[in-house]
Order: sequence, then C-alpha cells, then structure tokens
Amino acid sequence: MTAAPAAGAPASPGSSTASKSEQAYEWLHEQIVSGDLAPGARLVLSQVAEKLDVSVVPVREAVRRLEAEGLVTFEKNVGATVAGIDPTEYLFTMQTLSLVEGAATALSAPSVTAEDIAAARAVNERMRAFLDPDPLHFDPVGFTALNREFHSVLFERCPNPHILELVHRGWNRLKALRGSTFSYVPERAAQSIEEHEQLLDLIERGAPTSEVELVARRHRSATLDAYLAHTGENPGFPTL
Repeated sequence: MTAAPAAGAPASPGSSTASKSEQAYEWLHEQIVSGDLAPGARLVLSQVAEKLDVSVVPVREAVRRLEAEGLVTFEKNVGATVAGIDPTEYLFTMQTLSLVEGAATALSAPSVTAEDIAAARAVNERMRAFLDPDPLHFDPVGFTALNREFHSVLFERCPNPHILELVHRGWNRLKALRGSTFSYVPERAAQSIEEHEQLLDLIERGAPTSEVELVARRHRSATLDAYLAHTGENPGFPTL
C-alpha cells in the first residue's frame, strides 16, 4: 500500500496544477455568473493568470471547462470570450420556470404561514430599497438574489418533490445563463415588486390555488416578455 504524503510535504505537480485549475475555474465562473464579466468580454489568459498568481496552464484548463458548459466561446483571431445569452435557451428556461414555479407556488399556498408572509414581505421591502432613480446605481445581481429568496419562501412548502426539484433546476439554469434579466430591463424591477405584493395578498386571503398559480405564472412571463421586448430577440417560438 502506498504511504500517504507526510504532513507538510509539498503536493505533487499534477495535484498542484489541478488545484490551481479549480481555483481559476471557480473565480472565472463567479465573475461570469455575477455579470462582472459581461457577454462578449475577452478573456486574456495571461492577465487572468497574473491576477490569480498562477501560470497560464491552469487558466487554460479552466477556460476549457467553461467552454464545455457554454459560458465561454472561442472565436478565430479573437480567442476566448464570455458567451452571450442564448435567446432560445433563455426562452425555454423561463417558460418552464413559469409553469413549474407557478404550480409549486399554488401547491405551497395552503401551507404558507403568517410568518412566511411576513418574511416574504420583509424581503420585498429590501428589494424596494434597491430601486434608485439613477439606473447606474441599480444592482441587478443583488436584486436577483433577493428575488430568488422572496420566491423561495412561497414555493419551498410545495408538497410535490418532483415539481420542487424542477423549480430549483430552473433557477440554477437561469444562473448559468448569467441570470439577472434585470441587468437588461432594470425598469422591470419596480413592477416586479408590486406584483410580489399582489401575489402575497392572494395567498394571505386564501384565494383559490388556480388563481395563485395564474398570477405566479403571469409574473414570471412578464419578466420574459420585458427582456424579449428590450433585446429585440425573436427565437421563433411563442411565449406563454
């Protein structure tokens, strides 16, 4: 049996490279997903390596992983760049999330407590604090994080684990697509907050689950419609 390395012994070169590659991958992934590296941004491997204090080799490996995940593309005479949002993938993801999150919210509604409603309202007020007359001061990534927190309060009590899993997958897919629609349509933020209040009022007064589901679905679809209208993207498929 091979003995384990002694405490404090240096890692093997292969192990060190793998660790640095993982470090580079995690840093680049976070920069892309958070929006700090915008679609179309060029990734100069030597600059990334210098910033992370590693060689170019692990950075190149990290970029290959990101390319396999669709977050980075290679262009001739350009090199590695941050991939743009695929309008068709975004449309499909938002359509699916509209359906499954609407269902999960409706199924959760009878189990949502007064404490849940109060917690969701508190999150919504924190979202309201993000609104600013100057769009340059708006933080779409922070707003989106709170948006997910708000909706989680309303759908996490869904008794159907299969539907709940699909909701989680949808939100994670949005994140992988560089998930803040509000980066493109910051004006949608204020309207979204008011729609949250409408949804809370329905649940609080015990409205029929069919009505809750419809309002939840329309809320999600309205964000999709706002994005498509702003970008002028037309994937060739109807929205819900």
